[in-house]
Amino acid sequence: MADLPFENPYRHGFVRVAVAIPSPRVADPDHSARRVLELVSAAHQRRAALVVFPELVLTGYTCDDLFHQEALLEATEESLAVLVAASAKLRPVLVVDAPLRREGKLFNCAVVIHDGAVLGVVPKTYLPNYREYYEKRQFVGDEARQSDWIDVAGCHAPFGARLLFEVENVPGFTFHVEICEDLWAPVSPSSFASLAGATVLVNPSASNVTIDKAAYRRLLCQSQSGKCVAAYVYAGAGYGESTTDLAWDGHGLICENAEILAETQRFADDGKGEGQLLVADVDLGRLVQERVRLTTLHDAARRHRGEVEAFGRVGFEIDVPGGKLSLEREIQRFPFVPASTRERDERCAEAYAIQVHGLVQRLQATGIERVVIGVSGGLDSTQALIVAVQALEKLGLPRANVLAYTMPGFGTSEHTLESARALMAALSVSASEIDIRPSCRQMLEDIGHPFAAGEPVHDVTFENVQAGDRTSHLFRLANLHRGLVVGTGDLSELALGWCTYGVGDQMSHYNVNASVPKTLVQHLIRWVADRELFGAGASEVLRRILETEISPELVPASAKKRARKGKKSTAAAPPVQSTEQAIGPFDLQDFHLYYISRFGFRPSKVAYLAHRAWAELDRGRWPPGLRADERREYSLAEIKRWLEVFLRRFFAESQFKRSAMPNAPKVGSGGSLSPRGDWRAPSDASAEPWLEELRRNVP
Repeated sequence: MADLPFENPYRHGFVRVAVAIPSPRVADPDHSARRVLELVSAAHQRRAALVVFPELVLTGYTCDDLFHQEALLEATEESLAVLVAASAKLRPVLVVDAPLRREGKLFNCAVVIHDGAVLGVVPKTYLPNYREYYEKRQFVGDEARQSDWIDVAGCHAPFGARLLFEVENVPGFTFHVEICEDLWAPVSPSSFASLAGATVLVNPSASNVTIDKAAYRRLLCQSQSGKCVAAYVYAGAGYGESTTDLAWDGHGLICENAEILAETQRFADDGKGEGQLLVADVDLGRLVQERVRLTTLHDAARRHRGEVEAFGRVGFEIDVPGGKLSLEREIQRFPFVPASTRERDERCAEAYAIQVHGLVQRLQATGIERVVIGVSGGLDSTQALIVAVQALEKLGLPRANVLAYTMPGFGTSEHTLESARALMAALSVSASEIDIRPSCRQMLEDIGHPFAAGEPVHDVTFENVQAGDRTSHLFRLANLHRGLVVGTGDLSELALGWCTYGVGDQMSHYNVNASVPKTLVQHLIRWVADRELFGAGASEVLRRILETEISPELVPASAKKRARKGKKSTAAAPPVQSTEQAIGPFDLQDFHLYYISRFGFRPSKVAYLAHRAWAELDRGRWPPGLRADERREYSLAEIKRWLEVFLRRFFAESQFKRSAMPNAPKVGSGGSLSPRGDWRAPSDASAEPWLEELRRNVP
């Protein structure tokens, strides 16, 4: 795929699949075949590789005893031959369900068609014979052997439910077909197919609609795709089926690893009989990477070796579309923060619950009733302070047992100092202030640093003396008051190594924020402020903190001339140091962190996804609460620049800090860099393979 343009999703491990729901005419295969071809042509224009139709689409599922009429069966085979011939000029692989005779029996079969041939025929395994279904009256279930064959539409093709269709020129693209009720069975055929290597599971279905059934159908598809670490492509019958006793909603779904990528509009007939075409790009690379990690899947394959080895494979190639293509799926800008208000609220509530529970358990286990925390007036310490307050309340302890200290240094601005004071007051904790400048000067003098002699040298030693002095104070205060030091550093800073190792902000007794990325910290604080969980006054302070530019504030303001000299303002002055100017914007770096640490994607794919998510302000959804002036967009050149910074800092420069992390609760999936959790890596690795891949493959 390397010869494809960077803007082509097939190059980055995606494959385009489609669900097509035409409006057939019951017992009229010729008419239905024309409707099928119309949608196949549309899928071809959309550059789809696979298109799936509902169960018994050529005849209509509701033919009942008409399935035993020779005229209908012969007409169906003639229509299949038309589709096979037409497929020679169409890109997609077709999955078309039809009644087929074999050895004096009638089977409900999915026929897989491509490039003028029938690749294979898959009979339905489980035939429902309860409630409104009486399929055993007309059909028999799968009883084929792996070596069985069938003659259909002028082709001699493999026949059986244990067939895998492997697209040899699209890495990772192997699909399996099961039919309707097969998904409802306690152990679905697709479960074994996934163990045998199928990454895309296909289901032509004719599940009728009743109240609440669509929700259960949706749950089944999501669950099966999640358990099997696969895509699930479901095409349900709709308008055109007989409504003598049942109704049909045309429910189509494309799921990937438990997530819904796309879903049809149910009951969507427009009166013209044009049907619906649902298209989405499935991330095969993600599925393959997930399977590498999921050892349970491989254990299950060994346990069911007999079933797995019973599958036969049909190998073939497709015409992979060239040129530039727009990605047919939404890529969220903030993978750690849902764009839905309801989901955002649920995630924030759960994140707080995990953080609070972790700290409560640690305090109960140690018998400690006080916590010590440094409060800077920035985001991370604000989040940690809120968690500490909630933890002590849960234990029935007074807020006064939260010993909060703000420790201004050489670079502390009046704005953040006022924010820290106001926050501690609003939360009614024990508030104290320690000026660390005298002790820092003593340390700088002891080690012979030029700053102690009056020289304006503000190097990393100057900065780390302040960071280390704050942590040293906190630990000794914890000794004095029999308290526990609560860490404040977040996941994003740990990933980028933006913390002072050892006697610095990298260390604490227990860090409640260690697996919470910066973008989620911002939304957690906004969520608390919007709900006024600590009162209107506290919410006002929290919003002030959210509007403050992120800065370590370790370099004095005298190091840079201020445009606002002599003017007093309630607004925050631009800081001397901007964290995001040094290590990159956190919204973008959190995106990189998610896809590299969670999935192990190659840098070029991460850059492609980031460009898709961040290139245009007006494309896609934004999380709730973000003002228009807080929304950003990034060019591919900017993404490549900051991704290179991320790769160097993440792989080569910062691992030694993460290898010595204090205890912390894991909050999100893939959201921990602890050596005892999601991430274990050598401290002396090279970043060159990642940097070279980025330079070579991103224009």
